[in-house]
Amino acid sequence: MNEILPISIKVNEELVQRLTKVVAVTNKLEAQFNFQTLAANWYGDEDNIHSILLRLESAASFESNWQVFEENSSMKQYSDDVFSITNSESKLFQTVCYIAITTVELMLVTEQTKLLPALLQVKLQKVLNLIAKKHALTCI
Repeated sequence: MNEILPISIKVNEELVQRLTKVVAVTNKLEAQFNFQTLAANWYGDEDNIHSILLRLESAASFESNWQVFEENSSMKQYSDDVFSITNSESKLFQTVCYIAITTVELMLVTEQTKLLPALLQVKLQKVLNLIAKKHALTCI
């Protein structure tokens, strides 16, 4: 069974190399967010499920992606370190969010690895709640 979940998290390779536990943490958060959004009835209409890909990026890869999508009319900037692209034609991910782990955040979680899960949970949940508001869904 290889069904794609409505919310997926992909981590930039540079972050995977620098933060050894980031994949385990994001796998847990992916399961948690899918459960929370299910409980919040985000998927009540099975024919109209909005899927989201959260892309954790390094500061450099975020900037590179920003430059690629800067002129795209479907781009929505949420903050200096978060933007999304919406694709209504895609059957896989209708919203792709690019989320930067800033240089300061990266230094912090590199020095104190136990902060990584909390930082990512807060940051990603905030983004999901911004998307929820945009689509008139219940916040998690």
